[in-house]
Amino acid sequence: MFELNLDSNILDNKTSLDENKIYDILIVGAGPAGLNSALYGKRNGLDVGLIAKQIGGQVMDTSSVDNYLGYDSMSGESLTKVFKDHVTSYDIPIKIEYNLEKIEKKDNLFYHYLSDGSVFKSKTFIIATGSKPRKLNVSGEDDYVGKGVAYCAICDGPLYKDKVVAVVGGGNAAVEAALDLSKIAKKVVIIQRSEIKAEQILIDKLYAKENVTLMLDSQVKEIYGDTLVKGLKLYNTKKTKQLDLKVDGVFVQIGSIPNSDPFKSIVKTLRTGEIEIDSFCNTSEKGVFAAGDVTNVPYKQISIASGEGAKAALSASAYINKLDK
Repeated sequence: MFELNLDSNILDNKTSLDENKIYDILIVGAGPAGLNSALYGKRNGLDVGLIAKQIGGQVMDTSSVDNYLGYDSMSGESLTKVFKDHVTSYDIPIKIEYNLEKIEKKDNLFYHYLSDGSVFKSKTFIIATGSKPRKLNVSGEDDYVGKGVAYCAICDGPLYKDKVVAVVGGGNAAVEAALDLSKIAKKVVIIQRSEIKAEQILIDKLYAKENVTLMLDSQVKEIYGDTLVKGLKLYNTKKTKQLDLKVDGVFVQIGSIPNSDPFKSIVKTLRTGEIEIDSFCNTSEKGVFAAGDVTNVPYKQISIASGEGAKAALSASAYINKLDK
């Protein structure tokens, strides 16, 4: 496995952002969407910079990626290193480990205010801040991330071939995850605190699966194990009793939270918090583009986010060409 060093000093020196410069594009976020935006922007001859809390985004929390074209299987950390090395080979300046606190538009320029007091200027910017999975917030959850606790059935499902897994949630995402896992795992148990609330067509498919069972009116109270997850402590609200469920893995499917808060005063967001974009990654504000999991584009996958990042950069490039005429 590659070792990924995210020390900001490695990315400083000649590749640090310059407060005295006006960038063509500043990209906020350095997951697959943000990194590919930077690559495409730079290759189009634009002056590009990256601002991110960390490099990699949720990919860093993925234990194994085997659905990214060109790679049979590699850890999320290793794939992030490949992405980062490609981007930094173009000497694209990156400012990491600081939060973006505020954005203002003045005199047709965007001003980006960071938590360390620095301010950067750009003609356009791309929001690629991704999302974070909604957590159960129970004992053991954080301890076993990547060791049996997962948030993406498509990403991590193949690791549980012929094993017993639990899916927590009762909406479309949870049922779809259970259906995907039922093709791989020996047994899938859906845990839901009330009733299944997915579309009826999905529920019908679920009931047709012989290796899927439901535990309704149940709440996860603890995830336990040793080096890996071994089981769940549950509480059944109807029977008012504690239950112990032995599983090899647990997939938390109770939604995600887009990292869109700093931008809600600038661009239109949906009820879900996702930034609304069109097919060219345009937001409601001219000169502002968005890509990846922070947007309303369906199917939150690495390859899709990466492609959306490329699209956003190309759209930003076309916008800048019009500005310069």
